Amino acid sequence: MFLSRLCLRSAAAAATAVVALAAGATTANAGLLVASSPSCEAQPLAKTFLPWLDLADYTPLAGGDFESAAAGWSLNGAAVANGNEPYRVGGLSDSKSLSLSSGESATSPAICVGITHPSIRLFAKRQSGGWLSLSSLRVDVLFETASGNLASLPIGTVLNGGYWQATSPLLIIANLLPLLPGETTPVSFRFTAQGGDWSIDDVYVDPYLRK
Repeated sequence: MFLSRLCLRSAAAAATAVVALAAGATTANAGLLVASSPSCEAQPLAKTFLPWLDLADYTPLAGGDFESAAAGWSLNGAAVANGNEPYRVGGLSDSKSLSLSSGESATSPAICVGITHPSIRLFAKRQSGGWLSLSSLRVDVLFETASGNLASLPIGTVLNGGYWQATSPLLIIANLLPLLPGETTPVSFRFTAQGGDWSIDDVYVDPYLRK
């Protein structure tokens, strides 16, 4: 079973962390996420994780099935590889995933989120590095401060027994800091393999109030 260690345990603590980090962020790619953010109104919804007793509606993260060569993603050593998560929630014909060796990372395209987008969920598999080496997959959210500076915040560390599994929902946290009209903000996600090799596939965001 996946173990998920979230950095912040409550909405109040999450909001405090976002405000503190935003205040100390340095200037980098100012305005880039806002400029590239897609419309929140165009998000398709499905109960993707219903087989895992999750009744929430989810929307796919662009390119997060990796069937289109990770289009829109920024890869730091990571690469699209053959082999799909076995549940094929994105489609029965899907055949790709993203491979990350230790120290490599991948950053997703921007997605528009708000208070009704509390979490992210995906499939992951540890390919190497056993429990003794503490191999893990780190997940960070990237967001912009009110001044347009780019900031990041760790939102989860995933551990796994070496086979494809659905992660626990990871709190986005930065969805509490809206910048766009309609009380939304653009964010992207960075996935980093630590102490071993990992594969990820089918990344989804939960807009749970958009029924």
